Parts: sequence; C-alpha cells; structure tokens
Amino acid sequence: MTIGAKQQRSLAWTLLAILTLIWGTSFILIKRGLDAFDPGEVGALRMLSAGIVLLPFAFSKMKHVKGTNWWFLLVVGFVGSFIPAFLFAKAETQLDSALAGVLNALTPIFVLLVGAFFYAQKFRKLQFLGVFLGFAGTAALVLAGSWDSLSTINSYGLFILAATFCYGINVNVIKFNVKGLDAMTVTSVSLGMIVPVALTYLLFFTDAAHQIATEPIARQSFMYIAILGIMSTAVAMALFNMLIQITSPIFTSSVTYLIPIVAILWGLWDGEVLLPGHYLGMLGVLTGVYLTNRKK
Repeated sequence: MTIGAKQQRSLAWTLLAILTLIWGTSFILIKRGLDAFDPGEVGALRMLSAGIVLLPFAFSKMKHVKGTNWWFLLVVGFVGSFIPAFLFAKAETQLDSALAGVLNALTPIFVLLVGAFFYAQKFRKLQFLGVFLGFAGTAALVLAGSWDSLSTINSYGLFILAATFCYGINVNVIKFNVKGLDAMTVTSVSLGMIVPVALTYLLFFTDAAHQIATEPIARQSFMYIAILGIMSTAVAMALFNMLIQITSPIFTSSVTYLIPIVAILWGLWDGEVLLPGHYLGMLGVLTGVYLTNRKK
C-alpha cells in the first residue's frame, strides 16, 4: 500500500469514527426535540437549521453544478435527508431512541440491494456474510429485553425501514450519479434546495414559530433540534459525502453498524436498560463491520 493509499485509508477510518459519534447522538436529540414538537415540526426544523447553516456555501458552490447533477442533487436532498428526517421523528414517537439507532443499521442491506439491482454492483460472499452478521446483531439488539412490545416495534419500525431504504438510494446516487462535485458542493447545494420547502411547511402548516417564541420547553427542544440539524445533518452529511467519494458504498454504510452502540449508550444515560443480550448484539454488529471491510 502506498503512502497516499495509507493516508486515504486512515482518513476514511477517522471519518467513520467521527460520523459514528455524531449520528449515534442524533437519536437522543430527536427524542428531546419531540418533547415540544410533533414529528413533522422536528423534521422541518432540523432541515431548516442544516440548510441555513450551509446556504453561504451553497451559493458559492452552485456555479459548479451542471446538467443532470441538479436533478441528482435534488434527489440527494429529499431522499437522503428531508424524507428520512420526518420518518425517524415519526418512528421515535413510539420507539426508544436507542432502538431507533439500532434499526438504522438496516441501511447497508439497502445499499447492497440498490447497488446490485440498479447499478450492477458485485459484492463478495464475505461482504454478504458481514451484512448478515451485522443484521443478526441488530436483531439481537432489537429483541433483547423488548419481548413485551414487539407489536409496537414492528409497526413503527416500518418508518425506519423506509428511511434506511432512502439512505440506500442516496449512497448509490452520490457514488455513481453525482459527477465531478466535491463533498461540500453536494451537501450544501442539496440541503440548500430543500430550505424553501422546510420553511414553507413550518410557516403555513405548523405553529412552531409561536411555540418557540412563547414556550420555554419549545425553546429548549429547538436548541436540541438546531444541534441535530447543524451537526447531525449539515456537518455529518459533508463528512459522509466525502467518505462516499474516497471509499466504496459498502464501507461508507458501515457507519450504521457502529451507530447503535453510541445510541444505546446514550439511551442508557437517559434511563434505558442495557441487558446482556445487547452486548451479544454489539458483538455481532462489530463482527459484521470487520468482515464487510476485509479485502480478502
């Protein structure tokens, strides 16, 4: 391996670790946002916060966007960020934040399926085994200590299933369809394009502005949502898009294997119970990451 290749691989693992910490924290932030706002308001406020922070970059980067890249960046904005923000907030009205973080690990399965069916991508048997073990670990985390609420998990887990399918599309679109654009251009322009939609929704279909102006709990929840939007969406998406461009889609999506560990630790801090079965699930998740990213 050359020095350049070693540096790139080191950067990739560094970005993976940072994204794990940021996104692993996002589920507890969503939970705190729901203390005062409904799922639609949480999703729209999150997108508005992220988009506004990146607007200066978006205006300066728009000149680099040509032709079909406009369409694909619109897809990235809506499918990769806007829709999942609403779906995760809806799911967490009935699911613990830690459990939502665990279910997010379904993303690599959809990355594989979308890549195989629409982009003719071939994956080694070992990678499929890694995905299987990661999913098995996720299942163990979901079921550990949750036998009394399987019906709730099944129903609201569908929202996260839909969100992870969106992520699977997003990873492949950025990798294979968005051409010649750096990570900041992809992130800032795609999120900038959805600012008018989020703002319109908040102003004409919600009472969020009045709540923030008059209710202390709403201001506190908005603070958490703003952190969520700026860090978990704006900053994290820029890092994520950079990771997509320097690695493979399957390596990039491996961040979702590690996110449940951070999410569960936050859940434990917030009063949720961590049982022995959770440790078994974490082992399966980490084993899946290792096998998925082995070269041979």
